[in-house]
Amino acid sequence: MSRSGFAAGLTALREGVGIAMDSLRSNKTRAALTILGIAIGVMVVMAMASTVKGINNTVDNILQQTGPTTFYVVRFEGRDQADDDDQDPPWWRYPPITMAERQLIEDLPEIEAVTMDDNITRQVNAGPQDVQANVYGRSPAWPHVNGGDIVEGRSYTNLEEAAGDKVAVLNEKGAEMLFGRRDPVDQYIKIGGQGYRILGVYHTPPNLWSSGSGPETYVPYTTFRRYVSTWNDWAILTVRPRSGVPLRVALDEVTTALRRSRGLRPAEDNNFSIITQDKILENWNKTTSMFFLVLIALSAVGLLVGGIGVIAIMMISVTERTREIGVRKALGATRQEILWQFLVEAATLTFIGGIVGMLLGAGAVVLVKALTPLPATVPLWSIVAALGTSIITGVIFGILPASRAAKLDPVEALRYE
Repeated sequence: MSRSGFAAGLTALREGVGIAMDSLRSNKTRAALTILGIAIGVMVVMAMASTVKGINNTVDNILQQTGPTTFYVVRFEGRDQADDDDQDPPWWRYPPITMAERQLIEDLPEIEAVTMDDNITRQVNAGPQDVQANVYGRSPAWPHVNGGDIVEGRSYTNLEEAAGDKVAVLNEKGAEMLFGRRDPVDQYIKIGGQGYRILGVYHTPPNLWSSGSGPETYVPYTTFRRYVSTWNDWAILTVRPRSGVPLRVALDEVTTALRRSRGLRPAEDNNFSIITQDKILENWNKTTSMFFLVLIALSAVGLLVGGIGVIAIMMISVTERTREIGVRKALGATRQEILWQFLVEAATLTFIGGIVGMLLGAGAVVLVKALTPLPATVPLWSIVAALGTSIITGVIFGILPASRAAKLDPVEALRYE
């Protein structure tokens, strides 16, 4: 493109934007309805994309804290197994995970540590204070394997685990609710009427298996099974391979050890499941893809409403400015120049709607962060996509009225009253 052609294009762009702003001022109601439709579509895109992005970041952080090679051994995996309507589904006959299997896996040279994990909700008392808390039974290595820190006191030892001692660790929320500002270490709580000595306070990291925002109590797994809950059908193992051991090697060794321990023949399927970080991410991505489908559908409705408004307001604009178009054509304006002017005007209207929607979406993100635990964050791509989509909407829906304006006969247009 020559310098003169580029300058003419900029002049036409500036004129189109100016005419669009004049249209906004002179037809406030019509323009507002058009902008509102576009803004709703853009706001939905930004709000939902920001929420999903924040949750994805949280999931990534959780997986990094537990270690990229950490994996889980569970009794069953998958919705199809869990929701089986059969009165006697196959997974129900799978044997539960046992302490002996935990020890078997921990003894493998490729494995650094393994924790046995189960939980149940119970009333926890400290004098007059009484809270409903999640009580976890975990093996002694749990702070190392599951992440987080003991910020006061200590955790329980292998000897306390083996003896089934009634000792416990509170998370920070539980310590605050039960003891306020008092030091809980060496104080006593009651779980199900049984007294437990508090050894320490735990800073809870983000966790895929619990919200972590409520009171929690951790006791040795042996103690949990003996005094808190004897039902162990859904206990899981969290396995951390040694540093430098490839994940595939660790998975193969654990699978082989469990199959041998359970007496499975080569042709038989596993009667247990192993969930890796990749599998968790895969399942999560399937879930978030549904959010994006809803996002696209809702935003499409808003953009469609806005696009129809663009056609209506631009058709009226063409009619009102028929004589002006005739004058411009008589002075030498080409069809392409008229078409460009009206497309710029339509795109300007929808771009303003996109900016309004972006501001509303940012406000929605702030509200989500303030009123819910969802860590919403605005991704840059959502801003670019929202504004780009609003401009494209203006161009697409502005083609019809712009084409009508470009095809007007200058003689007939000059006669128009």
